Amino acid sequence: MFKRSILFLFITLSAASTFAQVRPCHTYSIVARDSMTGELGVAVQSHWFSVGSIVSWAEAGVGAVATQSFVDPAYGPLGLEMMRSGKTAQQALNGILASDPGRDVRQVAMVDAWGDVAVHTGKKCIPDAGHLEGEQFTVQANMMLNPPKADKVWNAMAIAYRETKGDLAERMLAALDAAEAVGGDIRGKQSAAILIVGGTSTGKSWIDRIMDLRVEDHPEPLKEIRRLAKVHRAYQHMNKGDLAIEKNDIELALHEYAAAEKLMPDNLEMKYWHAVSLVNVGKLEESLPLFKTVFTSDPNWITLTYRLPGVDLLKVGQDDLNRILSPTEKSKE
Repeated sequence: MFKRSILFLFITLSAASTFAQVRPCHTYSIVARDSMTGELGVAVQSHWFSVGSIVSWAEAGVGAVATQSFVDPAYGPLGLEMMRSGKTAQQALNGILASDPGRDVRQVAMVDAWGDVAVHTGKKCIPDAGHLEGEQFTVQANMMLNPPKADKVWNAMAIAYRETKGDLAERMLAALDAAEAVGGDIRGKQSAAILIVGGTSTGKSWIDRIMDLRVEDHPEPLKEIRRLAKVHRAYQHMNKGDLAIEKNDIELALHEYAAAEKLMPDNLEMKYWHAVSLVNVGKLEESLPLFKTVFTSDPNWITLTYRLPGVDLLKVGQDDLNRILSPTEKSKE
């Protein structure tokens, strides 16, 4: 039965290779597994539009794949399918390469749920091209500038990934920054992406997808992907705060909204829900400066505030509601 499944995959790959548009996505990337959390991820940057749409693939509890150089996107879903069936990253990569007549122009990397990695740099990938395998990660690049006296891009990426502190996203982004710092893509930069999934599958993709960010076209894609990662972390706190509100855990909501606001102190929405949480735990006085800042910046939040007591999201009587709104109301007189 398993042999039939693999044969089907090979036939599918052959058809995909024949009919798919192979795009020259020359780039640098990292695939990795976090040994502490089991999270699996792939991060990539390229001088090519929307690199994340064809290079990066990952599935919770299964693995992650980066397929680049002259890209055959089929390596992503087929690699994940083979790892899902029990094959290691190396077995999956070997099997797909064996049936691909274009293997010499491919650069592909995989990591499986056990942290085993596999990587292939075809002999006809445009120089400078290469890769480096590490413990539960691999870095790879092609068409790199690699100026004289600079570390090879993949060496710099590996060092940055190993030495950077923080979560998987922070470490993978550090690897991308290191690649750019020693030369990067000889053509420049255009797009970037980061995809992280859980170490085990819940069967619910919206829960398993921890981070999925893309910069499709930007003069500074690595700076922009970092900015988005910070926004993403802030909104993760907001989402946890909203969930706490649903469960009537106001103290936890207050903690999460405050953490979000700390990451994005100029974001009106985060200030607003922080203020609402303060009111709901009896800290009306602390909430008033936050409300005033939000209302002054955008009066639409005043309209929203009138609506919240009726659905029990702002637990105040009329007198306290008047106090919340009074600084703005006075300023309008």
